[in-house]
Amino acid sequence: MLRATLKSLLARKVRLVLSGLAVVLGVMFVSGAFVLTDTLSRSFDSVFADAYAGVDVNVAGKPKVSAGEFGGEPVTPPLPADTVEQVRAVSGVAAATGVVAADGARLIGANGKVVASFGPPQLGENWLGETDLVKLRDGRGPQADDEIVVNAGLAEAGKVAVGDRVGVLTLEPRRDFTVVGVFEYSGGRDSIGGAHEIFFTEPVAQQLMLGETGVYNSITVTTADGVTAPELRDRLAATLGADYDVKTGEQLSADSAAGLKEGLSFFNQILLGFAGVALLVGTFLILNTFSIIVAQRTRELALMRAIGASGGQVIRSVLVEALAVGLIASVLGLAAGVGVGALLAYIAGQFIGGLTLASVAVPVSAVVSSFAVGMLITVVAALLPALRAARIPPIAAMQDVATPDRPLTRITVAGGIVTTIGAALLAAGLTDNAGGNTLAAVFGGVLASFVGVALLTPVISRPVVSLLGRLFAWSVPGKLGRLNSGRNPRRTAITAAALMIGIALVTGVTVILDSAKTSLSAQAEDTINAELVVSGIQTGPRPPTFDPAVVDRAAALPGVAGAVGLYNDAAIVDGEQTWVLAATDMAVVRDIYSATPDSGTLDTLRPDQVVLSAPAATERGLSVGDQMTVQLSRGEPHTYTVAAIVPQGRLPSSIVLPREAAADFAIPQPVMAFVRLDEGASVESVQPALEALVADSPEVTVADRSAFIAQQASQFDVILQMIQILLALAIVIAVLGIVNTLALSMLERTRELGLLRAIGLRRPQLVRMVTVEAVVISVFGALLGVVVGLGLGSAVTYALRDEGITDLVLPWGQMAVFLALAAVIGVVAAALPALRAARINVLGAIAHD
Repeated sequence: MLRATLKSLLARKVRLVLSGLAVVLGVMFVSGAFVLTDTLSRSFDSVFADAYAGVDVNVAGKPKVSAGEFGGEPVTPPLPADTVEQVRAVSGVAAATGVVAADGARLIGANGKVVASFGPPQLGENWLGETDLVKLRDGRGPQADDEIVVNAGLAEAGKVAVGDRVGVLTLEPRRDFTVVGVFEYSGGRDSIGGAHEIFFTEPVAQQLMLGETGVYNSITVTTADGVTAPELRDRLAATLGADYDVKTGEQLSADSAAGLKEGLSFFNQILLGFAGVALLVGTFLILNTFSIIVAQRTRELALMRAIGASGGQVIRSVLVEALAVGLIASVLGLAAGVGVGALLAYIAGQFIGGLTLASVAVPVSAVVSSFAVGMLITVVAALLPALRAARIPPIAAMQDVATPDRPLTRITVAGGIVTTIGAALLAAGLTDNAGGNTLAAVFGGVLASFVGVALLTPVISRPVVSLLGRLFAWSVPGKLGRLNSGRNPRRTAITAAALMIGIALVTGVTVILDSAKTSLSAQAEDTINAELVVSGIQTGPRPPTFDPAVVDRAAALPGVAGAVGLYNDAAIVDGEQTWVLAATDMAVVRDIYSATPDSGTLDTLRPDQVVLSAPAATERGLSVGDQMTVQLSRGEPHTYTVAAIVPQGRLPSSIVLPREAAADFAIPQPVMAFVRLDEGASVESVQPALEALVADSPEVTVADRSAFIAQQASQFDVILQMIQILLALAIVIAVLGIVNTLALSMLERTRELGLLRAIGLRRPQLVRMVTVEAVVISVFGALLGVVVGLGLGSAVTYALRDEGITDLVLPWGQMAVFLALAAVIGVVAAALPALRAARINVLGAIAHD
């Protein structure tokens, strides 16, 4: 039986290649995700091991507010200079050096723009001379207060060299420096992990990066002979107390790498999610392939039953074929995934800039997941056809009969039940009634909905396919193609369902993002009554900022009625971490947002007062006059009194603090400013003067309200494009499904095709017949996907109405494009099967059994 199965498999190897290719693509995504994250993880391990190679023990203050889910880097309290002497006095310390190293030093390159960093920090540091890690490549170290040294990677990115005069943005407005040196790292490297580093003299580094002189943000300690780093760490921790964070260099390296790996884990989950979509689509393709093959082998399997093969042996025969396909596809998918993972890692390294990649390796997780997923998907997809094969009666071997269509009652009932379950899970997840399992409920609901609709597709396909086919029924080939596409509802349904999933996901995401973009843009138009906005697009961990004095100068410009600067930061409010905002002028905020408080007043905001949105006040049980405690990134906890409570959507943030609070923010500079004009003043007359005020801040721009809103909304387009690119793989697999179905169908209908040719159907007409069949199936799948996507997208949009997504936008233009694209897909998918059918030998086909 095994030999017969293997011979049968080899006889149909071409047929199984296409179904196996679907598994290859899905497994490629899975293994590629693990290879990518493993390569980047080991690369970052190496980066941080190098960065802390010369650190035995490090002493720093404990952050007031952790970065947590809000991203960025926590601000460590500055350490006074006398702390260095205190550390030096501890037994076992050979040397202790005060270090200034803070993110936020941005170099203005030769083109007048800030040298951007997409992830790696932009460090401003105090020059401590050459070390085993840092070596001057050109020039010397900084000696005067207007001199700096930059790493070679930053010098190349900014197109600057020794002797150039450049601007640097820090906690203070732009200051100009002379580049007196360019340094490299051990091994001749231009940077470590793509970080941009600028070294100042110590007093300048302290003032620009920490806000005051005579302080450091960490102390690097070298152990004396005979003392281990863990021993000295424990001594220092006992001496300094609980307000200090004392770690060994190895701990620092591991903790820094762990933070990045958490981000990589999230990225890995995204890739695995898209791999799941690809494999779900592939499951339909494999199911269809084995269903057709089993139908074609009816007499062969019946003969096996007649000569003594049991039903179990027939099942095992089909499953062995599936295992063989799954095994080969998993091997190929793993190999392709290694290549894709290595390519993505290279692209990520180039995008980050300066990241030295670790050698590509194949982690155990990639191997195990590839074979487990690839083989499991194939076997599960082949199980139903295998059970169907086992029920073939031996008497079928002695009859020349077609396999009769089975009633659709059971599959329709099952589809209705599964769809109902999916809808219930979606409703529970989208209405926060999933008991803390919101994400699982939503994903489960989407999956169950897709499966349920796929089960209902056979009963839907008959009327819809017949209607679509009538568009081509004006000719004999068109009429034949229409009839062929509807002759086997199950096969048509499975083929169309594969395309339906990809189109539905793209349509649903488009509905959600377009609705969000339109809703938020409309709200901004309704609530922001400022004619000009000063802001920038954030491309790294730190938002673009500008000089606080710009706001006051803007308010004094002719034609300006008022200006307000906005600062933001993560803070701990009554023990809970959240975002807060500080405004320079609450009266201007009131006018810009047309804010009429439910209680209290917005005329002024004293240094000890706070304004809350109504939902934030209700959540915390606060009223006007109540107090709340806020711990900012710097300083001690502050107690604020609630001055006013404002309706939702009428404040730039749910918690607004006075301008004095910004001094203790992680970034004590405004990230945005709104400018209102006098009645009769024009944007064209004021905008040039405002742009001149921010000329020293090339990260930010001045835009009118419409341009600002469009700029913010454009971020949704970027997200949508990324999702569409990733989901394109599912559509590619669906195309393979149509090709495979048609190819197998042509083999199954060999005799029929011969008879059609014999009675006068010409080759071009045969090609048109097959093409019509493919187009009808493809358009049916796309139409089904558009309808399902609209339903899912509309449901999610409705569930987000409390989050401000109030406008439902249906992308009619894109839906028309999807349907037109489906017709093109049908034509492309039909090309090879149609040509093969056209070349058929008429006499041989008629005699085919």
